[in-house]
Amino acid sequence: MADEKQTINRIETDTDPVSQCLENFSDGSLYKVTTFYRNRLEQAIEEAVKGVSLVLTYEGYFNGQEHQKVTELADNGEQAESTKLLLNLVIEKDAGARRMMWKSFVKMRNGVPKLDKILAEIEQIGPSVAHYADCREEITELPKYLKDAQEQHKEILRQRNETLDLNTILIKEKVKISHLNARYTELTIISPVRHRKLIEHELIARGRDHEEWREMHLRRELEKIRIDQLFRSCFSQDYQCHTGKGQVVQIHSGCSVVVSGVPGIGKTTLLQKIVYDWASGNIYPHFQFVFSFKFHELNTINWKSTLKEMILLFYPYLEKFVEDLWKNPASLLFIFDGLDEFKDSIEFLDSQSDAAPQSICMDPEIPCKVSDIVSSLIQKQLLPGCSVLLTSRPSELQLLEKADISVWAEILGFVGEERKEYFQKCFGDQTVAAAVFKHVEENEILYTMCYNPSYCWILCLSLGPFYTQGNRKQQQVPRTITQLYSYYIYNLLKNHGRGIENPRDVLLKIGEMALTGVFEKQIVFRNEDLIKYNLQPSQFLSGFMLEIFERNDSARCVVYTFLHLTIQEFVAALAQFLTPNLEDIQELLNNVQSKEDGRFEIFLRFVAGLSSPQAARPLEELVGPFLHQTTCRVIDWVQEKVEKQIGNTGSKSGKRDLLNTLHYLFESQNKALAQTTLGSVERLQFGDSDSQKALQLSPIDCAVLSHAIGLCHTIKHLDLRNCYIQSEGLQRLEPSLHKCQVLRLEGNDLDDSGMQLLCLVLKHPKCKIEALGLADNGLTASCTENLSFVLSTNRSLKGLYLGYNNLGCSGVKHLSVALKHLDCEIQKLALNDNELTDSCVKDLTSALSTNRSLTELNLNNNKLGDSGVILLSDSLRKPDCKIQELRLADNALTDSCIKVLASALSTSRSLTVLSLWSNSLTDQSIPALSHLILNCESLQCIWIGENSFTSNGEEQLHLLQKSRSGFRVEM
Repeated sequence: MADEKQTINRIETDTDPVSQCLENFSDGSLYKVTTFYRNRLEQAIEEAVKGVSLVLTYEGYFNGQEHQKVTELADNGEQAESTKLLLNLVIEKDAGARRMMWKSFVKMRNGVPKLDKILAEIEQIGPSVAHYADCREEITELPKYLKDAQEQHKEILRQRNETLDLNTILIKEKVKISHLNARYTELTIISPVRHRKLIEHELIARGRDHEEWREMHLRRELEKIRIDQLFRSCFSQDYQCHTGKGQVVQIHSGCSVVVSGVPGIGKTTLLQKIVYDWASGNIYPHFQFVFSFKFHELNTINWKSTLKEMILLFYPYLEKFVEDLWKNPASLLFIFDGLDEFKDSIEFLDSQSDAAPQSICMDPEIPCKVSDIVSSLIQKQLLPGCSVLLTSRPSELQLLEKADISVWAEILGFVGEERKEYFQKCFGDQTVAAAVFKHVEENEILYTMCYNPSYCWILCLSLGPFYTQGNRKQQQVPRTITQLYSYYIYNLLKNHGRGIENPRDVLLKIGEMALTGVFEKQIVFRNEDLIKYNLQPSQFLSGFMLEIFERNDSARCVVYTFLHLTIQEFVAALAQFLTPNLEDIQELLNNVQSKEDGRFEIFLRFVAGLSSPQAARPLEELVGPFLHQTTCRVIDWVQEKVEKQIGNTGSKSGKRDLLNTLHYLFESQNKALAQTTLGSVERLQFGDSDSQKALQLSPIDCAVLSHAIGLCHTIKHLDLRNCYIQSEGLQRLEPSLHKCQVLRLEGNDLDDSGMQLLCLVLKHPKCKIEALGLADNGLTASCTENLSFVLSTNRSLKGLYLGYNNLGCSGVKHLSVALKHLDCEIQKLALNDNELTDSCVKDLTSALSTNRSLTELNLNNNKLGDSGVILLSDSLRKPDCKIQELRLADNALTDSCIKVLASALSTSRSLTVLSLWSNSLTDQSIPALSHLILNCESLQCIWIGENSFTSNGEEQLHLLQKSRSGFRVEM
């Protein structure tokens, strides 16, 4: 307990600003701060809960039974329950317990990122945070006339938002209407936003790392935010607050929150839920009025407007009251949905810069451009103290880099069981739900995309008929994304195409309009767009597109949008196979390749996929045959792309181009084409030693890459260094990795679960892997027992590189067992940077004494010390020792061990390279080193720089280079 006592003493003497701030809180204020931060603390201290409980127990605030309950829950993996119990106990006890808990937080903040974030907020705001907690819970009483207006406003918002409309492919039930609360599935929202600047196509970009990031937010960096907490940690701009005790305090308010997410992830539904819950009195009681706007509706305001006019355009019943709302801006929340759909650009100047007067709107009743009204609200120049909530796709976040944003958040979507739950809700027949989900789960491409709710809906609509209609053959169930969308459109045509004289012609027109939208980043289409492409509103058209009622010049009009961006892209691709003009596809393919913002990636995958008979066949039943020349041209284009990109992976853009090309090849499902283009490939490179030049690969990418490797007959070298594939990506690659001879997987965060997968690969009867790079993958001793068994039987592996991991001495103990085995063929073994000490050398020495294959051993950057090297020397002096390269850099070696080491190696007939770089050798070691250099005739190079030799000593060592031809001393 002495250590704990010292810790508490140090805690008590802390004088940093946050400790002083917490010390100055009254007991009542500290209670309010604790309850205010409680939900965030539950997440923040999960890793440290046992330590906090120990401190509270040592100080006498917890008894032994309470401490035991907290630690038992944590030890059983129930950290969330453990933290809840601890906070419950602390809040129920006296103020001393709360003070001690916060003191322990201050002490451990550096190792707990989410806790550090909370303390940084308290440190920044100071004593006002207690008043903030007071004011946030206080609801200012409205005058009766405003109270009546508020109730009317809430009732109208409830009516507008209480149902959720979903398009179907059925003619009898074109739109499925459900109550919002019955259908709404909780989505994971995290802070901060990841990958702020993103080039790749958004639909697949957030598929990467999805499972891993979800686990990470539970552990450390990422903080999960409930929708009722989005504004709770905002401290932005001063305003006056009445505390209810006659005090008026200056406090921070006015919060700008950005929630990002890819198309279909649920941004609009999330805002619908927020508005409905506020109107129902469930969240945000401190906001007296909430105004929600959609950017695509604001596009209709093509004149200078005032904020007052903007509000009355959508909420005309507030005309008599709106001016009174300006008096208390802190009670107002403005919501803007879909920044990516806004036709005007919103510009934010650096905070240090003086904005041009015309770009600032400071009065709600002075006409301004809509973009200036929005930016001025966000920047707190208009109605200072109000709050703003805005949604956007990730690609548009760069527009907000200079904006004064208080909270960045991102919707992650579904993972694990949440996906399964969605499928169960989609089908009344749970047998069908289980069958559809099983098919999706078994298909790596489809399953990985299921984090997106809209994509799940498309899967349900497309796959459901295969399991509910007796005449559908199970073997025809879609397996690629193109096949899936082909059946989706097939079902639409079957149900909505009756009575259409020429569905091919209408579909071609819809596709041409869709393609224009892809080019111009347009997803909302108006009547003038339909007229331009000679389309008429019809039951057929409404089957493809969602009808949205929009206010325009105080009137209601209908606009159209595809159910999902990818459906728009698919229809655009489909049109290329229906047009009789062959030049169109050639010109288009040449055109879109020059666009570097990723907007055509999915479109081009669909184009390639529609060249496949499996994808084309169902649609040809209803719209007639695809143009054969177009199919041939697309196949030629894919072949040209593969042949051009296969050897052009020196740059990151080259790697990305090759990956996209492999996606095209996968979607085409053209085995002959794939074997022609990939059959003789010997090297595939997406990785690099520099992580900035490596291409991050999503699980979908890995599945496509695995398909490509499966078709390579001559593949030798696969370089995925720093591609961050993680265990999930490795699982997708596992079926084909045994074909490679050199497999570079360094820097992929594979951890021990990834090693278990690789052991399966190494056990494969046709495994050809000769060199396996696994450095920097978070491996521990836990994975080495299984690896040791595999190494004892695998006859192909010659080089194993395990540097920069956490194997420790127990890991080396297991590996040494394999090295002793007569069938072990390992020649090169790297164990650098693995926290090895002299206690593991005995096992290593025993292995080296019997091993006849090992020629290179890298033990750099460990903690072997003199005693470890002296032990190692026993095996190195044996005449049967085959070691050619021995690396002992940075091992805290001194002169004490060099004489023994030099003596052992002097008689070696195999040693060519010795590294003693970065140790603590002095001139006293020079005689022993001279003896080694003069007597070990096979030695070609000795690395000996970064030691403690004098200039005279270094000169003596340099002179030894002349002892024989070709020998080098590297200083």
